[in-house]
Formats: sequence, C-alpha cells, structure tokens
Amino acid sequence: MEEKPDRGGLKSVDHKIFLPSVIIIVLISIPFALYESESLEILNNIFDQIVSQFGWGYIWYATILLAAGLYLSFSKYGKVVLGSPEEKPQFTLFEYASLLIAMGLGSTIMRTGMVQWTGVADNPPLGVTPGSPEALLWGNSYAMYMWSFQVFSIFVMAAPAMAYIIHVKKRPMMRISEATRVIFGDRFTDGAGGVILDILFLVSILSGAAVTLGLGTPIITTNLASLLNTEVTFTMTMIVTIIWVALFSLSAYRGIEKGIKKLSVLNIYMAAFLALFILIVGPGVFIMDYFTDTIGHLLTNYMSFSFYTESVAAGQASFIRDHLIFWLAYSATWAMLHSVFAAKISKGRTIKEMILTYLLAPTAISWIATGVLGGIGVNAQLNGELDVLAMLQEKEAVELIPDILQTLPLSGLMMILFIIIAMIFLTTTLDSTTFTIAVYTSKNDMSENEPSKFLRIFVAFVITALALLLMQIGGLAPLEVVSGIMGIPIIFIQFLMVYAAKKMMDQDEAWKYNIRKNDND
Repeated sequence: MEEKPDRGGLKSVDHKIFLPSVIIIVLISIPFALYESESLEILNNIFDQIVSQFGWGYIWYATILLAAGLYLSFSKYGKVVLGSPEEKPQFTLFEYASLLIAMGLGSTIMRTGMVQWTGVADNPPLGVTPGSPEALLWGNSYAMYMWSFQVFSIFVMAAPAMAYIIHVKKRPMMRISEATRVIFGDRFTDGAGGVILDILFLVSILSGAAVTLGLGTPIITTNLASLLNTEVTFTMTMIVTIIWVALFSLSAYRGIEKGIKKLSVLNIYMAAFLALFILIVGPGVFIMDYFTDTIGHLLTNYMSFSFYTESVAAGQASFIRDHLIFWLAYSATWAMLHSVFAAKISKGRTIKEMILTYLLAPTAISWIATGVLGGIGVNAQLNGELDVLAMLQEKEAVELIPDILQTLPLSGLMMILFIIIAMIFLTTTLDSTTFTIAVYTSKNDMSENEPSKFLRIFVAFVITALALLLMQIGGLAPLEVVSGIMGIPIIFIQFLMVYAAKKMMDQDEAWKYNIRKNDND
C-alpha cells in the first residue's frame, strides 16, 4: 500500500481540535479582561476554596504519581524499550537530560531560585521567627523542594503511555485520546469524547503558553531597565517580546535536532559558567556553606515538606502550606505538555531511563541553581548589604532580582549574563512548547516524522497573538488563575494515562518481548 504524502500548510493542522481551543481561550479571556478586578476576585476565591478544601488531595496526588513512577521504573515494566528493542536512542544521555531540563525547569528557575526563599523566610512555618537564621534555611530548602521529585513526577508520568503509542504501537496521532483508546475503546476515542479530551489539553497548554510569554518578559525587562538605569517601558517590553518570539520561533522551526537540542545544551553550559563565575568572584565560600546547610535541612525535612497541611496551625497557615498547594495545582496544568514532549524525544529509551532521567536531572540542576542564586540574596541579607525582606513589602519578587545582582562584584557583567541566560531559558521553554503543540495538532504521521515547519511557525504565531491580545486587554492575570484551576481535570487524565500504559504493556507482554537482549532473564 502506497504511503500518503505528508500534508503541508494549513492542511497539516487538525482544525477540529485546534480552532475550538483558540476560540474557547478568547471567549474566556474577553469577559475576564472587561471585568478584570471582579473576575480575579471570583477566580481567586474559587481557587482558594479548592486549595482549602482539597489541599490534602493535591499532596496525595503528587505522592502517588511519584510512587507510580518508581514502581514502573524498578518493576518488569522498567526495561520495556520505547521503540524497537534494537533501536538506539536518538540523543546521548547528556543531550537527552539537557532537553528535559530545559523543558522541565524553563525560565521559572531563574526567578524562583533567587527570590523564592523570601516568602518563606518572611512567613516561616512551625512558629519559627521571621527573618531568623532558621527561617532562612526553611526558605531556601523549600525553594529547592519546589523543584524536586514530586513535581517532576507530575511532569513525566503521562509520558509512558504517550511514548508507547507513538514508538511501539506506531500510531500516527500523538494524543491523549489515542493513549486512552485501550481504556475507552474505539467509539469514544474516534468520537466526541476523544475530541473533547484533546481540546481540553490544548486549551490548557495554549493558555499556559500565552501566560508564560506574557508574564515571563518581566524577568528580562526589569534587569535590562536596571542595567540601563531607566524605567521599564512599553517599547522595551515589545522589543524584548519580539526578540524572544523570533528566537523560539526559529528554534522550533529548525526542529529538535538542529534547533531545540542545540539551544538546550548551550543553556546548560552557560548556566554552569554563570554559577562558577558567581562562586569565583562573589561570596563563593558562603554560598557553598549555605548550600551544604540547605541540602542538609532539605533532606532532614523532605517528608515534612511532602505532607505539609498544617492541620493544627489554628488558621495561622504559613507561606509554605498555601504556596505548596498552588505549586502542585499549577504544575498539573503543565503536566501533559511535559509528558508529550518527553515521550516524543524518548525513542529508543527504556521506561526506566525516561522516568528516572526526568526525576533526577532537573532535580539536581534545580538544587544547584537554587543553592547558588538563593545564596546571593541571603548573603546580602545577613551582612546588611541589602534588606531583601524589607524590600519585599514594597516590590514584587521579580523586581528584587536586579537589586540582589547589584550586590555582586562586576554587577554589570553579572546582569548581562543573567539576562542572556534567562532569555535562553525562556526560549527553550517556548520552543519546546511550540514544537509539542505542533506535534499534538498535526494530521501527519508523528510516529516517524516531525510536524511540518509551517505548523511550528503557525503555532508560534498563535501563541504570540494570544499573549499580545491578553497583554493589551488585561486578561493575563485572570487566565493564569484559570490555568491553575484547569489542572484539576488534568489530574484525572494523568491517572488514566498511567493505567493505560500498564494495560497496553500487559496486553502486548512488552516486558517479555519489547526489551533489549541483555535485559532478558
């Protein structure tokens, strides 16, 4: 039978899921933008109610997914190859880890790593005195915990099912509906049920990408304005946005091998250079001492962080309790995107390699980044050079970053390096996002091909247009809360995906036949 040629142009876009998703986002955003303060109050009240009533559920959700990841990794399913057993992985382990780190951490680590400790130090748990040395340890250890095994298990645990359908089953469509076919059957998957599942995914991810583009820009503009000794202006914001869009569009256009991979690897090298540079010319001894103390505090209290509800706090919940639930809920919003990307690049890897690399590599990098970046601000706080906690009452956390960087020697050069690396991190987040959405919405066979270059640029254009529209009409903040709320249905889909992966492997007895020869007992 002759193979059908790949569709190009708009014909490559599956309009029945893409178009409704964009329309839904716009229809949601317009009324929110017209009544921004009122809608924000309503949405925040809804979200606060979810957090207060079901915070324990989010904690168990992350814990169960982590347990499921460890089970799949170290059981008979761990040795199942995602592809032909003879197939070699597409990327080296370093390249593979770099791609997952760039996608898993993104630009957020550049902000949270430097200032996340402030929220906890200013409002610590368990009756600890605000601003005390103990509060500073709680602050940075929590900032490390934010980027640890539970969050990365949320990001990766839908990937085994997606990778299995695309690399082993060789199904052409890389979609949630296709992965759950083994559970719901052909009628649901090929009918309205499957379309609704896929639209839910796209609404969640397109809105999240637009929010990332809109809210990520201040990480660059605040530092640039401080470097140039000027104010953040609309013109500066637009210039930064245009450069950023051009970078992630070009990277996505060039594809994984020639664009996204190279940028992700460059990202790791430059981040390592910045960390070493800070240690050499900055307060390196203090940072390493504080990093060591923080790791010890984190490991000692890891289980406390993992199951932290403050049920006996008598209404005096600390920053950690409220933020932890928000962070898990927000992570759920992005879960499927991360899993689809991880699945696409995992051809030739085993289930165990995929899950453990996603759990370990981003965690290690995030702990190092938080130790170094957080140590700068804490050092300035302790030696009296900068009262970061007092400034927190007057400024947003992201606005503190330039002030903290200016406490370092060669501060101008430090800020330039920080801006460049933050821009690359932002780019690797959105080029991966753009590529993944293109994969998901393509009508072409994704088991053997990448999405068309036209589709990648088209997706980049849609994300940018949505972000600029929302920035102009004031709908970004409400949409951010909506994105968090939309993580709730994603949670149920994730558990279905874990079950689907196990069921497909059991039906095929993949743990017997789809393994490397040296793994056969």
